[in-house]
Order: sequence, then structure tokens, then C-alpha cells
Amino acid sequence: MSSPDGHVGAERSLGQLVATATGEMSALVHDEIALAKAQLRQDVKRGAIGGGAFAAAGTVLIFSLPMLSFALAYGIRTWSGWNLAVCFLLSFAANVLVAGVLALIGVVFAKKAKKGKGPQKVAASAKETAAVLGNVKPHPRAVSPAATLDVRVGETGATVARSSS
Repeated sequence: MSSPDGHVGAERSLGQLVATATGEMSALVHDEIALAKAQLRQDVKRGAIGGGAFAAAGTVLIFSLPMLSFALAYGIRTWSGWNLAVCFLLSFAANVLVAGVLALIGVVFAKKAKKGKGPQKVAASAKETAAVLGNVKPHPRAVSPAATLDVRVGETGATVARSSS
């Protein structure tokens, strides 16, 4: 049986185990960062496609508004029998009213977005996690007298005395 560092049949020292664990933790963190970057790229791509679709929908809607205005004006004329110019003015007023309501909604959401602290909360949480992980210490293990000295026979047949702590 071979160990990851190439020693065949030999037990690894505590320093080697710590070095291996540190290297594996570093690789794990790098892999996690790479995964987060890949997921972020995918989310940005999906967001861009969604934004493009909304922009196309908005463009179609903008070009269809004159048709809606004409239909509304002619509908008012048919319903009321008023002069066509008055009907077009009423259609224009309705469009201005809708635009004003949408502008107010936009202002409210812009103010809420400006007050948002999302990125600051994420950064504070990451700093807190890093501080907690930086202060982590291993739990002490209770050592029994029988476990202090361990006698093992290696593959070479030699008897080796080893401390378990």
C-alpha cells in the first residue's frame, strides 16, 4: 500500500499529515472559488439573455403604443360620438397617466435599491466567517495511559514504539 506522498509501507509523521491536510484544504478552497466563478458566469449569462428579452419586449411594446392610441381614440369616438381631435387628446392623456404611474413606481424601487445593503451584508458575513475560522483550535483529546505507548510491527518486521499524542 502506498501513501499519497510516495512512501511505501511507512507511516507518515504528524507534520506530513498536517502539510497534506493544509494542501488539500487549499485546493478545496481554490476549487470552491472556481465553482463560484463558474456559477456566477452562468448566472450573468442567463441574466443578460433575460435582459435582452425584456429589452426586445419593451421595443415591441413601444412600437405598438401608437396603434393602441389610435384604437383608443377611435373607440372613444365610436362610443361617444365626439370630435376625433378630442378623442386623440383623451388617448394621449391616458398614456401620460400610465407613464406617470410607472415613473412613480420606478422612483420608489430606485430609492429602495439605493438604501439596500446587500453587498455590505455579504462582505461582513464573509469577514465574520473568516474570523471564526481563524480562531478555531482543535479540541483536546483525553489520552489514556494505555494509548501513550503503542507497539506496532511494520512491514519490515521491526517493532516500532510510537507515542499517540
